Formats: sequence, structure tokens, C-alpha cells
Amino acid sequence: MRLSTKGRYAVMALVDLASNSNGRPVALADISARQEISLSYLEQLFAKLRRSGLVKSVRGPGGGYLLARSAEDTRISDAILAVDEPIRATRCKPNSGAGCHSDKSRCLTHDLWEELSHQIQLFLSSVSLADVCNRRVLGKAMPVERIDGERADGAAPVAENGAVTSLKSPAVPVSDPTTVAAE
Repeated sequence: MRLSTKGRYAVMALVDLASNSNGRPVALADISARQEISLSYLEQLFAKLRRSGLVKSVRGPGGGYLLARSAEDTRISDAILAVDEPIRATRCKPNSGAGCHSDKSRCLTHDLWEELSHQIQLFLSSVSLADVCNRRVLGKAMPVERIDGERADGAAPVAENGAVTSLKSPAVPVSDPTTVAAE
């Protein structure tokens, strides 16, 4: 799945707005300069963001844009959907019932990609602009463990308390690597 420039730039611009507003309108020219996004492209995006109720415009000298809701109440998924960016990993049209094959049947992996789309939507719905502004996004994802208890990235599994864990041996504190049981 690939997120287009439209969705990424909308999120970047809203995070910039949330970070730099301090209750005052922010000019699109300022966001454009800081984020290196074309001003005309930002104008198109902000028209959609305004129609979706995510931002409000202030006219006149010192005018610009403000968030319509607090950064805590504005979700990343809201921004992406506001600029007509679909969040899906399948080639099929959503809610059509037709698959991606020429005979309109579903491919063998359709349910896998459909669930991936759902998980991406859930994640983006769980992250607010404030989370991104305050750098609270890193570490939200937990490493995936295989059925045999090992992590998919090859590293030793780690419990929330910082202990190295495995289904084959008891948890051992990371601070004392000499006590890790040999397997």
C-alpha cells in the first residue's frame, strides 16, 4: 500500500499548523516555506480540509488558517480522508462486492489485504495531531512474535518490564546479559 503525496502533505501541513499556531492564524505561505510544499498545492488541500471541517480560515491582515478542533481531537485518518485519500491495500473498489480479477472474482489474498487496510485505518484513527506534534507516535507498535515465540526481526523478545523473554526460557532482566539461558 502506498499513501499518495496528497495524504502525506495534508498531514504534514496540519501538523505544522498545530505546531505553529499558538491560537493565531498561520499563513499558507509560511507552511509552504517550512514544509517545502508548493503554495498552490497547499491551497487545494486546505480547500478540502476546510470543507471537511478540519480547519477554518481567517481573512484579512494577519489571516490564515486555524485548526477547527483541538490537535488532540483531530485524527490523522481525518486528514487523509478529507483530501479524498483512500486507506486501502486492495485493488478492488470498496463496498462493490466485485473482486480485482477480470471475471470480478476476489483474489486468494483479498481478505489479507482487506484486513491490512482495516488495521491501517485503526492505527491512523488512534493517532492525533497532538501525538505527532509531541512525538508520541514512536513505540506504539509492538514487535511481532512468531508462533515459536521469537520476534520476526530476529531480536530476542522483550516484555514490557524490559526482560528478554522466550517461550523456551523464563524471562531474564536485560540488565544482566550473563544470566540469559543458553538454548
